[in-house]
Amino acid sequence: MGKKNNRALADATEAVSDTAEDGKLSRKDYEKELSRLHGELVALQEWVKHAGLKVCILFEGRDGAGKGGTIKAIMERVSPRTFRVLALPAPSDREKSQMYLQRYLPYLPAAGEIVIFDRSWYNRAGVERVMGFCTEEQARTFLDAVPAVEKAIVGSGVILIKFWMEVGEEEQTRRMEERINDPRKIWKLSPMDLESYKRWYDYSRARDEMFEKTDSPWAPWYVVPSDNKRKARLNVIRHLLKLIPFEEVKREKIELPKRQKRGDYQPSRYMVKTVEQIY
Repeated sequence: MGKKNNRALADATEAVSDTAEDGKLSRKDYEKELSRLHGELVALQEWVKHAGLKVCILFEGRDGAGKGGTIKAIMERVSPRTFRVLALPAPSDREKSQMYLQRYLPYLPAAGEIVIFDRSWYNRAGVERVMGFCTEEQARTFLDAVPAVEKAIVGSGVILIKFWMEVGEEEQTRRMEERINDPRKIWKLSPMDLESYKRWYDYSRARDEMFEKTDSPWAPWYVVPSDNKRKARLNVIRHLLKLIPFEEVKREKIELPKRQKRGDYQPSRYMVKTVEQIY
């Protein structure tokens, strides 16, 4: 890990530790720290391209745990050409007939790419198992097989990072009720989410067994307490930067070139439509 990376992470730790005694993180402090970490993510991005790294990041957790907001915080200042987010839809009939992990493999990163899965092949260990979309035998077969598959993925040179966003019962209820009452968030609430909400302890049992069977030395799980969204986002980004060694890529000093002279250019008289200026 380069000196710049070490120094920035130390600064980040010091800044976050300066929060109020009650443990809250003000919006001002959050945005300041997020801005600092965004700069580090851009540096990581340039190093991944320079060194040809292959990075795959999985985000799992209960509904309302903050996966989407954390991914959005990561993506805010980086290039979508290097960072790609994948949230696969329900499998087609053809995909259902394939080996379960098969449909995910084409989306693994190539050199110079960072792929983020907003839910991943672990759907089988969680929602599919709890909601009855697969049999118990299929779920157990998956849990037995996935460590070897992930070992092969890591053996191919992929840096595989697995995050589990852990939200408490009361906070999940608050967020679900917020979705019901906020027209901007109602799309996040489906009949499936409501059914999943009822089955808190079924999900707890499925999560516990998933950890026991798939937490490996080559692809460990990292649990993120996410009742506080701001802290969770900062902690995930900082941990991500810590897990992937990178150095600052030297770049030539950039200066804006002079614009060409107007010459014989005359503005067109063609009247195009203009957006109404209400604000």
